Amino acid sequence: MAGALEAVGDRWALLLIRDLSLGLRRYDELRTSTGIPPATLAARLTHLVEGGLVERVRYQERPPRDEYHLTGKGHDLWKVMVALREWGDRWDASGFGVPMEMVDRETGRPLRLTLVDAETGENVPIERAALRPGPGADDAVRRLLDPGVR
Repeated sequence: MAGALEAVGDRWALLLIRDLSLGLRRYDELRTSTGIPPATLAARLTHLVEGGLVERVRYQERPPRDEYHLTGKGHDLWKVMVALREWGDRWDASGFGVPMEMVDRETGRPLRLTLVDAETGENVPIERAALRPGPGADDAVRRLLDPGVR
């Protein structure tokens, strides 16, 4: 989780990823939408480009102008964004109510993020979810996940 947070950056970076996923591409659009100060916007875009989450694409030569596109790595953050939105909506993090809803295009019914069994495709309730050390786990992770080892 620490590595993922480092790759993304901060609140501003997540807002930029949100806006890029909604179709905004240009510096001025991103600045207007987020209200981010220019120096911070430039720094966050550079961080996201260097991390492989966003790519700069030249759309005009004179004067030189670029726009920004999410890479596959950046698009894969959509689950994180949905989870944050759902949490924020549930607990009214904005203090203004639910600003947007995710719905099925065909039925219009609300959608929510869920855990799915990778083999069967069936939903799994959160109460059955557990963490276990993965192939990259170090001793600290093993201790964290196995209370008997502490």
